[in-house]
Amino acid sequence: MIDRQHPLLIVTDLDGSLLDHHSYRWDAAQPWLERLRQQLIPLVICSSKTAAEIVPLQKQLGLSGSPFIAENGAVLQLNSEQRLQPHSGSLSYSALCQQISRLQTQFHFTPFHQLSDVEVSAVSGLTLAQAELARQREASEVLIWRDSEGAFAAFQQQLAAQNLSLLQGGRFWHILPADCSKQAALAQLLTTLSATAGGKLTTIGLGDGPNDATMLDSVDYAVVIKGYSKQPVELHRPDKDNIYFTAHYGPEGWSEGMDYFLTPDT
Repeated sequence: MIDRQHPLLIVTDLDGSLLDHHSYRWDAAQPWLERLRQQLIPLVICSSKTAAEIVPLQKQLGLSGSPFIAENGAVLQLNSEQRLQPHSGSLSYSALCQQISRLQTQFHFTPFHQLSDVEVSAVSGLTLAQAELARQREASEVLIWRDSEGAFAAFQQQLAAQNLSLLQGGRFWHILPADCSKQAALAQLLTTLSATAGGKLTTIGLGDGPNDATMLDSVDYAVVIKGYSKQPVELHRPDKDNIYFTAHYGPEGWSEGMDYFLTPDT
């Protein structure tokens, strides 16, 4: 049983978590989504997806107008009118792409901005319409690595020298400003929401990939959903009793984690 002295907030990854890794459906999580909506418990999406992808998904999930975190923390939507890029640099998406493209003289990789909607659809399993939204990036880039492991380490060093970081998602690698993360964006969002709520919020986070680790380390209760990434989700928090590892993937695991931390009459 979790501490319910403070208002509850759910923070969730999408792909491989609330959404099925293969079909992008959330049917198994629907009963919990209904329960949260009925009890007015807010659900914040915290994803590698773009804002262009998240907004229509919010509508389908019944979350329109709610805050969300996009592009692994490079974009923060506080409300329906206010969207931020909460990092100290002023690098535009086009400038970021130019910076990354220069590295193709040394390394073999394909960034999303060099792919068509058809090609993104083929490598991701998204529909053409969804692929178009996935390419509407604002502050980070996605790439498909095609080089050796040895080259990869050198590539990371080159990015770090340019104040850029590399994160592994469920399918692809993501490049974003070094001071961006899901954790940092969530901290900024919680400061705003706590002020509105008049005090601390109790948070439950759910995610399946290495790029969710910082977010899962920063919430009060963490659900690590069984995922397909070759790299495990490694958490560094000391309160192991507040971490739950699911036996199921995707929305089934998402619901399993919610069941674990919240009683049916929550």
